Amino acid sequence: MAIEPDALDRTGLELAAMLRQLRRQAGLSGARLAARCNMSQSKVSRIEGNRVRPSLVDVEQILKGLGVSPAVAAEAMAMARIAQTEWQDRKALHRKGLDKKQLELAGLEAATTDFRFFLLSMVTGLLSTPEYIRASILNAPPTQQAKAVSMKLERQAVLLDRSKRFTFILTEQAVRYPLVAPDAMAAQIDHISSLARQANITISLLPSSVRYSDTPLSTFTVYDQRLATIETDLGAAVFRDPRDVRSLLDRFAFYEDQAVTGDAAQEWLSRWAWSFRN
Repeated sequence: MAIEPDALDRTGLELAAMLRQLRRQAGLSGARLAARCNMSQSKVSRIEGNRVRPSLVDVEQILKGLGVSPAVAAEAMAMARIAQTEWQDRKALHRKGLDKKQLELAGLEAATTDFRFFLLSMVTGLLSTPEYIRASILNAPPTQQAKAVSMKLERQAVLLDRSKRFTFILTEQAVRYPLVAPDAMAAQIDHISSLARQANITISLLPSSVRYSDTPLSTFTVYDQRLATIETDLGAAVFRDPRDVRSLLDRFAFYEDQAVTGDAAQEWLSRWAWSFRN
C-alpha cells in the first residue's frame, strides 16, 4: 500500500474543488444544498473550502443532494476515500512534542478492545524495556526524551487490562534488531517472552526462514475494526475507511497463518536471546 503524503494533500484540494464545481453546475446555493443534505451551510462551506476533512458519509450526502450520475459519484467517492487518509509527519510530530503523541495513543488505546500489531523492523513501545525505549527515541529533541520515556512506560499499563486483547506479529528482524547492547537485547527478548504468557497477549513470530510476502512491507496497527495506521520512516498514515481497515485485517490474518506462536515462538525467542548472551 503506497503512501504519498503530497498526493493525500492534493486529493483533499481536488475533492473540495470538485464538490464546489458540481454544486455550481447544479445551480444550487450552499444553503439549498445544505438543506437537501440535512447539513449546516457553514459545514458545506468548510468542505468546499478544504477547511475540514469530510467523512465518506458527508460526501455521499452531498452527492445525493446534487443528484450526480453514478460515474461522477464513483469518481468523487474514490477521491474522498484517499482524502480520508490522514498523514502524520514525523518531523512535525517532534516539533509538536512527543508527549502530545503519547497522549493521543493513550486515548486511542483506552477506546480499543482488540489490537493487532504487525512489527516489521523494531519492537513497539508496549513491548519494550526502559533501556530499549530510551534508545528508540534518541533522535527526538533532548528536552522531550525523559518525559516521552515516562509516558511510554505508563502506557504499558493497558496490557494489564484483561478486557483487552493484544496480538503482536513480529518479524525476526524486529526482535533481533540490535538497538541496544547485547545484554540489554537479551533482556528485551526475555521481556517479550514473559509478556507472551499473559492470557490476553498473543506473540507470533515470522522467522527469516519463513517466506510470507513478495511485496514491500510496512509496520501497521489495527484498532478494533475502525481505524488503522501504517508507519514509515517519514511518518504515519491513519486510515478510517472500512475498506482500508478490512484490507489490513486480511493482510494481518495472512501473516498470522504463516507465523509461529505458543511453545514454538518461545523456543525461537529463547534461541535469539541466547545468541545475544553469547
